[in-house]
Amino acid sequence: MAILKSDSKEIEVSDGSPIQLAADELGVMFGCRDGRCGTCQTEILEGIENLSQPNDKEEAMGMTGPFRLCCQAEIKRGTVKIRV
Repeated sequence: MAILKSDSKEIEVSDGSPIQLAADELGVMFGCRDGRCGTCQTEILEGIENLSQPNDKEEAMGMTGPFRLCCQAEIKRGTVKIRV
């Protein structure tokens, strides 16, 4: 099991699964949930190496550095801390 967490809460997530539902539970705002609007852009504070590589939708939105779309990212393993 992997963990997605914020400063105040953490959620267990199955290895290799999307982080969308856990991020929603942590308080991330969502709009389209399909990688088109960018509402769920989130800064990864720790563990970015534990996420999948940015996909085509994230690259099209200009995700660089520690920023990812929570509707598109998958957690491979370990712990990832996000800014909410």
